[in-house]
Amino acid sequence: MAALKIALLSDLHGNLPALEAVLADIATTGGADAYWLLGDYAAMGPEPIRVLDRISALPDARFIRGNTDRYIVTGDRPPIPTSGAIEAADLPGMLEPMQSFSWTQGAVWAAGRREWLAALPLDFRTTLPDGTRVLCVHASPGTDDGTGMRPKMSDGELAPLFAGAEADLVFVGHTHWPQDRVIGEGRVVNVGSAGLSFTPDGLASYVRLTADENSYSLEHRLVDYDRDATLATLAQQRHPAADLITGFIRGTRRPPWAKQ
Repeated sequence: MAALKIALLSDLHGNLPALEAVLADIATTGGADAYWLLGDYAAMGPEPIRVLDRISALPDARFIRGNTDRYIVTGDRPPIPTSGAIEAADLPGMLEPMQSFSWTQGAVWAAGRREWLAALPLDFRTTLPDGTRVLCVHASPGTDDGTGMRPKMSDGELAPLFAGAEADLVFVGHTHWPQDRVIGEGRVVNVGSAGLSFTPDGLASYVRLTADENSYSLEHRLVDYDRDATLATLAQQRHPAADLITGFIRGTRRPPWAKQ
């Protein structure tokens, strides 16, 4: 039996140049027999529909939803902090994502893509040829949202998030930061972001999984892309969150937990 080659992508966030660069890297490094996509496909980027069209045409692809996919479908939004004072300087960083979700929601609904997103499951399970039990979820078992797997979290902090995984190998996204950890008796792999990286280098990230009847292997791949093309599209569209997204792409903005 030939080894099975699977490409795992997450957090595309409407960034078509980054997605195309990742798909090109997959094609030039041996291709993929299947694609597993772990959510957050459209929101926070300039080309949500073209990204959805591109991934829905991938062969042998499996999809789950991310928290922002749910926001687009249901109108849910991230919770606003209720404790502590909110500084005036914090308001743009809170309002721009909300405006972006509304903008993307309008684009997705107008393009007739809402039902596709609405049908996405929370997770999926499978078993590799060697018997390894796999769980794919966006943030952590049982949820598409929350803190997720952050790079500075200790094993003790991560253990409760993955205690109910009932899997040998768990793949996640959500925090836009590639990781590979052993938590308890299982292995947890964050595939990173293929569209809006939070790492200092800003490179798009994905994982190659190769599996046969004897074992499996993983490779994190980092891919550069034409960031200027994404920024030019943002400017051309007068995207409501252009400043926020530009900051993430250029590395001048990061979530507080991602700052070095």
